[in-house]
Amino acid sequence: MHFWSGGPEAVRAPAAGRAVPVPGASQRQGPSGAAPAPGAAASGGVGRQMVVDVVGKVEHPGVRRLPVGARVMDALAAAGGVLRGANTQGLNRARLLVDGEQIVVGRAGSAPDPGGGANGPPGADSSGASGGPGGPGAAGPGQPVSLNSATVQQLDTLPGVGPVLAQHIVEFRTRHGGFTSVNQLREVTGIGDRKFADLRPLVQP
Repeated sequence: MHFWSGGPEAVRAPAAGRAVPVPGASQRQGPSGAAPAPGAAASGGVGRQMVVDVVGKVEHPGVRRLPVGARVMDALAAAGGVLRGANTQGLNRARLLVDGEQIVVGRAGSAPDPGGGANGPPGADSSGASGGPGGPGAAGPGQPVSLNSATVQQLDTLPGVGPVLAQHIVEFRTRHGGFTSVNQLREVTGIGDRKFADLRPLVQP
């Protein structure tokens, strides 16, 4: 009995508790062992970029690639920064950028045209002396009109003086070699005492 009981005995193995591996399952499982939802890797934002165009008064204008979530100030920094004296009014540097947008720096409120005086056409100074209606003889702010140099068009702007009376003033000036006194307006055809009283403070010889 002793030798018989010490002999080998058949034992049934217990059922295995592990699952059968499925090919490719390790690639679909996350760190916790559960498979992530479809598209989760693409929505992580890792490595995503957007393209913006920075133009105007910056050091290096052009197209810049920035990470998603960047702001206007990041685009300006990528372009080398805003030039000194550039107008940045209305430019929100804290705004989030949008892919494909253009950022314009310093275009609003531009400086006067260097060749045009006070925002005027080239060749005209700030007083408007260009030979036309605003040329020599024209009255500036609070200044009387010159009877000896004003044109018919300039005289026509005076109150009560139409093109016909303006022509009479020019003809009188031509015949008499110019005006030496404002009182000579009384001698011009079509100017009476009342009209002379209105014109006297507005003109000069």
